[in-house]
Amino acid sequence: MADTPKTLPTDASVPAFLAALEPARRREEALGLAALLETVAGCPPVLWGSSIIGYGIYDYTYASGRTGTWPRLGFSPRKANHVVYLMDGFDGQADLLAGLGKATTGVSCLYIKKLADIDMDVLAEMARRSWAMIATRYPG
Repeated sequence: MADTPKTLPTDASVPAFLAALEPARRREEALGLAALLETVAGCPPVLWGSSIIGYGIYDYTYASGRTGTWPRLGFSPRKANHVVYLMDGFDGQADLLAGLGKATTGVSCLYIKKLADIDMDVLAEMARRSWAMIATRYPG
């Protein structure tokens, strides 16, 4: 039996989700991230699950044979950090990470406490690189 993914695209309103975020700083920063990533992606956002705002879509297959669908680019405005999902990870992005500012990374997650602590132009370039890499790796 195949595992059913827990995080799937929904029909929920992204603007309503963003408008309900508290506190105000978190909401304003999430609106800024949403605008930046929509500009990079060139497509409207979709709410995945209850808290991930995704742009674009791709299908993947792991070496194990497990398959799935995920946004090409996305973020989640969490309480402790904004989590930006750069699906290709950070290989080839060391030059940009060095100039980004105060953020930490996971495998394909960038954790940002406050947008004021980072260079938004650098983040935009990181998102562009990630979008292009995923589009090359998973065309269609």
